[in-house]
Amino acid sequence: MRQSIRGLVEQRLRRERINVCTDELLAVSTDSGIISSGPAMADVLDTVRRVAPHFRSVLVQGETGTGKELVARALHRLSGDKPGPFVVCNAAAITETLAESELFGHVKGSFTGATTDKVGLFEAAHGGILFLDEIGEMPLSLQAKLLRAIQSQEIQRVGSTTVRKIDVKIVAATNRNLAEEVHAKRFREDLYYRLSSIEILIPALRNRGEDLHLLIRHFIKRYSTEYKKDIRGLTRRAENALRLYRWPGNVRELENVISHAVMRADGAYVDLSDLPSKFRSTDGRSANLLSIDDVVRTYIQDVISRFGGNKQRAAEALNISRSTLYRMLSDDNREAAEVSGTLQ
Repeated sequence: MRQSIRGLVEQRLRRERINVCTDELLAVSTDSGIISSGPAMADVLDTVRRVAPHFRSVLVQGETGTGKELVARALHRLSGDKPGPFVVCNAAAITETLAESELFGHVKGSFTGATTDKVGLFEAAHGGILFLDEIGEMPLSLQAKLLRAIQSQEIQRVGSTTVRKIDVKIVAATNRNLAEEVHAKRFREDLYYRLSSIEILIPALRNRGEDLHLLIRHFIKRYSTEYKKDIRGLTRRAENALRLYRWPGNVRELENVISHAVMRADGAYVDLSDLPSKFRSTDGRSANLLSIDDVVRTYIQDVISRFGGNKQRAAEALNISRSTLYRMLSDDNREAAEVSGTLQ
């Protein structure tokens, strides 16, 4: 049975080229601005559309490069007919000594170097969204003041006694597990619960099998235009190499790889030789290469998702028994991944 499903997966890999010139790409450029047609991102897109007009705070979690800021901008885009400003704050880049000034502003003369009044990021985001990227890196000393501003919707500039009312929605993002950070006393529990009333977890690219094809075409089209080339797609060798890679840097890494490959390509199709050297390993082994079992497992999970988590119907569609399906999802006799839903 494993061989038959391997055959289905390998049949998908035997296409000669990924062709950019189709209408399918246009169909998946959604109102959110996120390119996806697979089940892995369905919950993310549904949550974004449902909560965008109403939320006060959202916590977006995911690995580096998965597109957390893209989700934040989608929340902003769909938040209303006339969305206010979208202000970005990289918490990891703010020095602790100047953090209050950056977030809340300051008045002239409040400290050495404060030669003029300064509007902070909270005030700049009034009527819109403040995107707090890498929130897990924010020092504990600042977290209490951040929580107070979010709860009260009031701020005071450094050196001022005037309380200023604000109307700011918060989207916080992190590649850390904030629940674990709370347990380790590195993140305030009350701030975590305030931010995580709505949580959005972005899946890693290696778990978005159906979207990889679309993202590749999207980036080929973008960089073909930017570099003034007529690149129509990928050769089979290049496609297979990209599909079997784990993408530890996720969508950001994929974009960089495609940009590099399009820049190098001479013909109408990107070939394996145009990809970075890590895709051309002479021994075929790499810590970041997916095994065929990994590909099979991802394919099965996609099928289960299509049936709303109903594993019985997925097993029937794959023409295998329920016990075989569970066995093929396992890794060293342990469940490799939980797919939402129960047998019905």
